Amino acid sequence: MSDRALRPGARAWALLTLTEAKLVARDTAGLVIPLGLPMLIMVMNGLGSDGTRLPDFAGLPVLDAYVVPMTIAMVVALIGVVNMPSFLAAYRTTGVLRRLAVTPAHPAMVLFAQVMVSLGQSILGVGLALGVARLAFDVSLPREPLVAVAVFLLMAAAMYALGMLVAAIAPTTNASVAIGLVVFFAIFALGGGFGGRGNLPDFLATAGAYLPFGAGLDLLSASWMGVAPSAGQLAALAVTTVLAGTTAANLFRWT
Repeated sequence: MSDRALRPGARAWALLTLTEAKLVARDTAGLVIPLGLPMLIMVMNGLGSDGTRLPDFAGLPVLDAYVVPMTIAMVVALIGVVNMPSFLAAYRTTGVLRRLAVTPAHPAMVLFAQVMVSLGQSILGVGLALGVARLAFDVSLPREPLVAVAVFLLMAAAMYALGMLVAAIAPTTNASVAIGLVVFFAIFALGGGFGGRGNLPDFLATAGAYLPFGAGLDLLSASWMGVAPSAGQLAALAVTTVLAGTTAANLFRWT
């Protein structure tokens, strides 16, 4: 029998992705934290917002131009950098990837399924956040919606590439969660998650603007304000995706 005949078909890929989705759905903490925590922060900011429109945000309220983009970036970062690597590390630790390696179903199928499920989870989280922001606080939609979608996808690619790198270097599931949280809080803090980057030393503020969280936040804010996105920050997300993804591919252990 030829190798082509043994390769899993589209139905096998779909079933594996569905199985991964069910496993992710059963992880209560993995659903509540990345979907609920960013929304809680957004609602708290929304309740405390007075709707003041600032010139720095092209006449938009802070909630529209900063808090909602930050919420979106936070959802993607938590899922890509913390959640997804923990599943992959668990599969390696428990021998799932090793067993798959001796079947026609290559372990790379698990990576594909996890990325698809994580992307779906991110879209769900962003949709919920935007729905609440729109219904409860009348937040405007981005003035450049196509740019917002493109930035979201590029930011997700960068975050998932970082997540793959975390999964590649983490020896255990607990280590994966710990490393992922350290990476998340580092890019979150430097990117403006705890307040404007103007409060940071200049060199840290500059670095944070080109890390995935800061770059994603600024680019999403630009799409809401209808201003041109920064080419440098777009390039930074692309470079992060390539460098982190390539490094993860070289370091990832299937056993």
